Amino acid sequence: MFRYSLLSACLLLGAGSVLAQTASTRPARVAPVAIPPTTGRVTDAASGEALPGATIYFPDLKRATATTADGSFQFAALPRGRFLMQVRFVGYTTVVRTVATGTGQPLTIALAPAATEIGQVVVTGVSASTEMRRSPVPTTVVDQTRLRQTAATNAVDAIAHTPGLSQITTGAAISKPVIRGLGSNRLVTLNNGAKQEGQQWGDEHGIEIDEYSIDRVEIIKGPGSLLYGSDGLAGVINFLPPEPVNDGRIVGSVATNYQTNNHLQGYSLMNAGNLNGLNWMVRGTGKLAGNYRNRYDGRVYNSGFRELDGSGYVGVNKSWGYSHLTFNSFNQELGLVEGDRDSVTGRFLKQVAIGGDPDNLVGLPVTDADLRGYGTAVPRQQINHLRIGTDNSFILGHSRLTLNVGVQQNLRREFGNPADGEENSLFFQLRTVDYAARYFLPEMKGWQTTLGVSGMRQENQNKGIEFLIPAYQLTDGGVFSLTKKTFGKLDLSGGLRYDLRRITADQLLLDQNERPASSGEEKFPGFQSTFRNVSGSVGGAFSATDKLVLKANIARGFRAPNIAELGSNGQHEGTIRYEIGEPNLKAETSLQVDGGLSYTSDHVGLSLDAFRNGINNYIFPAKLLDASGSTDSVATTGDPVFRYGQGNARLAGGEVTLDLHPHPLDWLHFENSFSMVRAIQFDQPAGQKYLPFIPADRLQSELRVNFRKVGKSRLRNLYARGSVEHTFAQNRVFSAFETETPTPEYTLVNLGVGSDVTNGKDRTVFSLYLTANNLFDVGYQSHLSRLKYAAYNPSNGRTGVFNQGRNVSVRLVVPLSFK
Repeated sequence: MFRYSLLSACLLLGAGSVLAQTASTRPARVAPVAIPPTTGRVTDAASGEALPGATIYFPDLKRATATTADGSFQFAALPRGRFLMQVRFVGYTTVVRTVATGTGQPLTIALAPAATEIGQVVVTGVSASTEMRRSPVPTTVVDQTRLRQTAATNAVDAIAHTPGLSQITTGAAISKPVIRGLGSNRLVTLNNGAKQEGQQWGDEHGIEIDEYSIDRVEIIKGPGSLLYGSDGLAGVINFLPPEPVNDGRIVGSVATNYQTNNHLQGYSLMNAGNLNGLNWMVRGTGKLAGNYRNRYDGRVYNSGFRELDGSGYVGVNKSWGYSHLTFNSFNQELGLVEGDRDSVTGRFLKQVAIGGDPDNLVGLPVTDADLRGYGTAVPRQQINHLRIGTDNSFILGHSRLTLNVGVQQNLRREFGNPADGEENSLFFQLRTVDYAARYFLPEMKGWQTTLGVSGMRQENQNKGIEFLIPAYQLTDGGVFSLTKKTFGKLDLSGGLRYDLRRITADQLLLDQNERPASSGEEKFPGFQSTFRNVSGSVGGAFSATDKLVLKANIARGFRAPNIAELGSNGQHEGTIRYEIGEPNLKAETSLQVDGGLSYTSDHVGLSLDAFRNGINNYIFPAKLLDASGSTDSVATTGDPVFRYGQGNARLAGGEVTLDLHPHPLDWLHFENSFSMVRAIQFDQPAGQKYLPFIPADRLQSELRVNFRKVGKSRLRNLYARGSVEHTFAQNRVFSAFETETPTPEYTLVNLGVGSDVTNGKDRTVFSLYLTANNLFDVGYQSHLSRLKYAAYNPSNGRTGVFNQGRNVSVRLVVPLSFK
């Protein structure tokens, strides 16, 4: 079946090229009328002076340019129509405007000095590009400036301090995003608008996206099932690359990063250009990290990793739209921390096969030499993820068609045999063909309507000698329609979607040597499950004044159980437990209500978002007990046994952010945020009332100063910040069967400083960022850390492995210009 899906993908990829060629070369009986260039000028609103170097960007057309010395700009071949335009300049408030292109009328844009860092922000993960203040769905955007000023070890870690967002961690390399208490297959991860399909079901499976390739991140905190189908129950995270380069330019950059805690080294090279509509971008990244340390564990054995990534695109942008061929390659090898301890010294243990005999294993205390360097040991994991796709947008008169098709392969190996470090204990080969098409109808009486279809075909094979989940085939698809209209100060939007997903799991029989056979003991029963559902959303944003916006939204989400929840039966090394699935699980459905307000003035920025999310058939793992009432465990490893079950649940909470920026001290910001989630399961006894693995309440405060210029020096965009992050105790836990334990509160202090260094003529020579996380080296465990449940340490009386201690990061970015 997969080869037929691959053939279909190739036909769709070819169709994109044919449409592009047809749109640009179709003969006409009448000589075409040239489209006038789109021109304009950007000035300072107060002084009227020109602003050279301002960026003008059309997100739906993927076209960008910059103003010249006199503040003017020009697009030579924009499609004729009405499109959202964004104008940005450092130190000024971003302006978003819907403009009619191809009319020949010049545009005049006056920018005011920024009183807040937010300004008018455009989001793209909600069908067509939309001004964030006009979208009823709560959304947060993390821009390039914030990403560069953050010391992180992976893509999710870089955004984990966003209010409402948390991360499930297994060491420094593995982070899984959690939106308002929901993660794993309950949220959709997009890489430049395309679904990222790896082994999302596993807690120790990270996101296969290069941290250096990200220019901005959109975090949509509400059901995304309307656009993306199953798995969008909690929301959507859209990782976006840099915008296309201005026409006629070839640029590049060199970025490097060093972190003291685990001696992380990161290097990334980028080249991009735009010559007469021919666009390209290519990036290569390498990353290397040793064992991280903290004050209670010292160096954490086998927590290092290495990474080698490549990404980019090549395509054309013309008056008919654009067509890009994209590729992403993510390759990582990392150690898996088991956390076993010597019963006397408390030192970590490494498994050694005496005489190379896998049946004669001995746990030996690690040496200081074992903790140094960049090597990894058994157990370790290797991930190779490749995606090749096409991203197209075609202007069809007054309408527009977008088409995205991708082919993905995810190879995930776990090596767990100390006698043979190259033996594939677990080896999953996941192949996916994904597609999404959206047709934007011509605007009718102010109504903007979109019709769409999206889905995928997957095949997952077991190629290792151990088996955790069955081999399976998955087919799903959905059709949807959404519409929006502005009534004066009120922006309304809504839509409906119908989905069908079918999962077919293969039967697996094992012989006496635990190898696949035609007869023997049944490891996995073959089964087929089909899930159907309807998703929908309706909401509005009311601009009561220029400063105050009120929002409300109600949405129904849907999530089909994943293959691990349905059919797992095996030792899950990364999560330190044995897992058993339940083939009769039902699909989760949710009804989420959101309400919020945002207020922005010259002195204060305030936003409040609250939500209530009721979920039917919520799926979660719980420990099993043996006949004596004790925790059931695997005889060979001692790891606890978990089985998936479900019940009805409710999650409620929200986020509050307050930014004080007293005018005229626009360089000073005091930013504060508080986020909380309350999650319960109905009709359950004590100990089972609370949903497991829900993030604790978090309060963050940051004092920041920003200076666009520092006197007559060559420093530009100088910043300094100090933040305090207080995570409250999490005592609302699923304590039954020893599934989860409370986590005490902790407070972390972080500092940062950085600046662009110019050549004296406002051209940046390099940018330097210095960050210190966990300045006082606090020993703490995140409530969502899987290593919290590792073995007891007799040397200090503490259970589990602690999070990373003090970490100082130095990042250097050097921009290059070739033309």
